[in-house]
Amino acid sequence: MGGAGQQALKRARVLVVGAGGLGSPAIAYLAGAGIGTLGIVDHDTVSLSNLHRQVIHTTVGDSKAESAGRFAHALNPHVSIVIHTTRLDATNAAAIHTGYDLVLDGTDNLSTRRIVAATCESLGLPLVSGAVSMFDGQVTVFAPGGPRFGDLYPAEADDADLPSCEATGILGPLTGVIGTLMAMEAIKLITGIGEPLIGRVLTYDGKGGRFSEFGY
Repeated sequence: MGGAGQQALKRARVLVVGAGGLGSPAIAYLAGAGIGTLGIVDHDTVSLSNLHRQVIHTTVGDSKAESAGRFAHALNPHVSIVIHTTRLDATNAAAIHTGYDLVLDGTDNLSTRRIVAATCESLGLPLVSGAVSMFDGQVTVFAPGGPRFGDLYPAEADDADLPSCEATGILGPLTGVIGTLMAMEAIKLITGIGEPLIGRVLTYDGKGGRFSEFGY
């Protein structure tokens, strides 16, 4: 990476949407990498059931965004932290995203993910997208000019058709695997190193201990 790569990280402004299971490791590793400005979006508070996988939080009832910001600052006080504690929706997404160079989406519902993807597309921002369920996870990158969110998730797909986290559960370490991969993709995009997962989905089968890949 060298000095040029580290300076690129220092100049970067990265927005993480969701400070939960996926956002927690992503925020930790991005702060540790020396991202210049780290924005964190989450309207929720920490619940007892979060603590096994959302490892940057320790106190039930705290704002997740503020808790994540404190963790990131303690890890690397040179990172500028911007906290967004409002619920992201179609009315405020553009204002929240504006000013950032890259977005990571670790939210857990298709409706919010569609809003994030559409906003990134309209602003010309690359988007690192991760998802998990039970023992399985996936990560991909949507970049300007590349395949779109709708190419992977058809319009007819609906949250009501998908099992909820509460119903199926998520094994804690799974979010660590996928969230860390999301941070890796972000660092690759910022520094221009390697081949980002644009048009490719990297999947992880936690029970089988296997990674695989498919294009879209």
